[in-house]
Amino acid sequence: MPNRPRDEPKSAEPERAASVARQSTMLFARRKLTAPAAREFAAETLTQWGCSERLDDVRLCTSELVTNALLHGTSPDDVILVRVEIHDAQLLVEVHDGGAGTPRQRQVQDSSDHGRGLLLVSAIADDWGVAAREGPGKRVWASFKVPVVTTC
Repeated sequence: MPNRPRDEPKSAEPERAASVARQSTMLFARRKLTAPAAREFAAETLTQWGCSERLDDVRLCTSELVTNALLHGTSPDDVILVRVEIHDAQLLVEVHDGGAGTPRQRQVQDSSDHGRGLLLVSAIADDWGVAAREGPGKRVWASFKVPVVTTC
């Protein structure tokens, strides 16, 4: 259980097992269809690994994190890196972008149709946060507990 409010991002690395059991990474150009493509990349990766327990949760959180990177973390010529990893009973999705800002949940009015992405990530993922990366930018990640007995 995190010792911080779930609506505040963790500013450190997600807890990881000593080794990565599986990992898949893809770069995406900044385009209108980047979020759906990243969402399908994550879903196809998990399907290939035989890991479907949190598939819908991962799809939604991947889409929200990539959309945030597109809107707030990249310039028109930048790319976004999406990584999916399995560590024992933890599934990790990372979205890397070149932006300098730190994502935070916002208070939005009921009538607003924007600004709820990190609220959704916070509610659906078991944990999420922001970490530095090599070079400019940041990694925004979401982690999901999965049963150890899965074939992931």
